[in-house]
Amino acid sequence: MKRFYFVGFLVLMMFDTLAQASFKYASMHAEPLMLDVDWLLRVFGHPWIYGAFIGYIGAFFTWMTLLKYAPVGPAFAASHLEIISVTMVSVWLFNDELNLAKIVGGLLILSGILFLAKAETPEP
Repeated sequence: MKRFYFVGFLVLMMFDTLAQASFKYASMHAEPLMLDVDWLLRVFGHPWIYGAFIGYIGAFFTWMTLLKYAPVGPAFAASHLEIISVTMVSVWLFNDELNLAKIVGGLLILSGILFLAKAETPEP
């Protein structure tokens, strides 16, 4: 079962990261923001918007499957791993700054997940 959780949350994180990075690329190609037909054609004519759709749909089905089996507390916390992966991808692809606040935030997320997972393990 641990393997199922590991793979499941890894897949969820990948879908969430794909969705966020795709939305960023789509928004970069959608400028300037003009709520008209030309803007809609520009947005939906670019493949990144479909990457965002695939990411969100994949994340939804992965999340529903995980919730069926995983305890809610650790599952909800682990679903926020994408904050770390999106931050790392943003540093790599979009030259975002990786500062101390982001590093500490990521470590706090990881420690929270570990504490919640530990609290859900059965005591001997």
